[in-house]
Amino acid sequence: MEGFIRAAAATIKISLADPWKNADKIIRTAEEAKEKGVKILVFSELSITGYTCSELFRQSRLIREAEQALLKIRDEAPEDMLIAAGAPILHQGKLYNTIVYIFSGRILGIVPKHFIPDYSEFYEGRYFAPGLETPAMHRIGGEEVPFGENILLENDNVPGLVIASEICEDLWVPEPPSIRHALNGATVILNASASNETAGKSAYRRQLVSGQSARLLAAYIYASAGEGESTQDLIFSGHDIIAENGTLLSESGLFSEGLTMADIDIDRLIAERARMTTFRMRNEEGYRRISFSFKSLGEGPVIRKFDRYPFIPHDSHEKELRCEEILSMQAQGLKRRLEHTGSKTAVIGVSGGLDSTLALLVAARAFDMLGLPRSGIIGITMPCFGTSDRTHDNSVILMDEMGVQKREIDIRESVMKHFEDIGQDPELHDVTYENSQARERTQILMDVANMENGMVIGTGDMSELALGWCTYNGDHMSMYAVNAGVPKTLIRHLVRHCAESSDNERLKKALIDVIDTPVSPELLPPDSKGAIAQKTEDKIGPYELHDFFLYHMLRYGYGPKRIYEMAKMAFAGQYDEETIMKWLKTFFRRFFSQQFKRSCMPDGPKIGSVALSPRGDLRMPSDASAGIWLSELESLDPS
Repeated sequence: MEGFIRAAAATIKISLADPWKNADKIIRTAEEAKEKGVKILVFSELSITGYTCSELFRQSRLIREAEQALLKIRDEAPEDMLIAAGAPILHQGKLYNTIVYIFSGRILGIVPKHFIPDYSEFYEGRYFAPGLETPAMHRIGGEEVPFGENILLENDNVPGLVIASEICEDLWVPEPPSIRHALNGATVILNASASNETAGKSAYRRQLVSGQSARLLAAYIYASAGEGESTQDLIFSGHDIIAENGTLLSESGLFSEGLTMADIDIDRLIAERARMTTFRMRNEEGYRRISFSFKSLGEGPVIRKFDRYPFIPHDSHEKELRCEEILSMQAQGLKRRLEHTGSKTAVIGVSGGLDSTLALLVAARAFDMLGLPRSGIIGITMPCFGTSDRTHDNSVILMDEMGVQKREIDIRESVMKHFEDIGQDPELHDVTYENSQARERTQILMDVANMENGMVIGTGDMSELALGWCTYNGDHMSMYAVNAGVPKTLIRHLVRHCAESSDNERLKKALIDVIDTPVSPELLPPDSKGAIAQKTEDKIGPYELHDFFLYHMLRYGYGPKRIYEMAKMAFAGQYDEETIMKWLKTFFRRFFSQQFKRSCMPDGPKIGSVALSPRGDLRMPSDASAGIWLSELESLDPS
């Protein structure tokens, strides 16, 4: 898939102080990685000799043999793969602990370690000099190559792939070199390490690598020394880690060897940096930029999972914590608005559907936080032509069991009078037939709020706003929209969380039934059995697909092709390609054509990293064309 690059961290069983055996192992490991489509391969610190050679680093024979073994790797390792191997290099009379870049029969550059530890079990300063930031030239194997910390490898056929390196201790200090490298363009940081193992250290190492990748908006490939290093005083576990923007992509077990692979999303990193205006790039002097090109890039599926539900945590415990956090955020937003306006009354249209149920739960929580009686919440059910017994009964139970004021206002007669006034045929079930009901309900809510000196609490969610699946100046409008930042797929989990947290069995049963009820605006008459006939997802497509599309379009700026390829992988076995394509086209058409509804949407709290407010995250023109997005989809259409 375009925009991804396959990388691997490798731990080999070191033959201590035997560069030739280690070179052979590096070549064999590189051949294995090549077969698996790896394009960037990182070995551990001083992998050509072993990290624990100690006084042997003073032996000129070892240093000379290490250089010759490096040349063997240069000449015999598979082509079209960037290999980063650790080696001691003698440069201008000083010995340096370095990473050597090898690519297709060439040594591209050599990066020395900057911070040389001389504390506790470390005494590298006895052998190695601190690295030089500004690159000089170093002669190796009959050619001159750049030697210094400030080296960036820029790939010509993977836009945005810029590679830099640091070595072990460089990461553990207050100001790692990788900060400087990232601010000068590096999107992938390599680290050849020989971090010895102590009790509890692996967890800290994992946090360190993940955290650095998050701060730098970069990928971080960490390869650590393992078996074969001397166990005279230390133990090395071969703990390899690959992280991307704070997400742990892949990790080896402790005391293992071999490849730890992951596909890095370069497009995502570029999009994140472009979005964050506080990530201020530099163009410092003293950097050497070296271009290289892959002859071919990996084909086929990426070795990476795409979450079907990007708004919802996987872990059940984390999901419960997230639900509680979101409910508190929604309630806090409403609480503040009620305090500011001096209102002690909230008016909510309670339909017995998911969205209005969540809004009612949030309002109850906000009133509890304010110490106000829940009787200040006026729940109004407004049955009309499409109201089913199931949703009506659930709305009544919810209001009864939650202790709010319950009102029922049948709007059939007033809507029929409106039809008469405008000349609408009540047998014509068109958009006027539907929207007249939605606007009548909104009018009642607004007028009751005026009568009671209260506020109308909006119930519509973010997924509906993205698709424009709301009646303009109908359910589209309110005085505070508590669900505006919550997608439909997440609302189910929030309501379920409330159900499972409740000690009221009747309320719990009603909440579960609300979750199980098909999503519907209930604006068309029920079927002959009284069941819901109008199902939203039959009309506009599954919300789980639309939420997936919405997240990746707005969060990372991905285009239709990328989203389509990701959705095929995420929903494999659930939706075929034609179905995904059909609803992806619907998503883009509706998202662009319905922006005018979002341009005047009511206030509501931002909940996650994706939001649609025209005053915040989505300042989009209402008359923008979807042409280039739809044309890309047409070119991909499997039908």
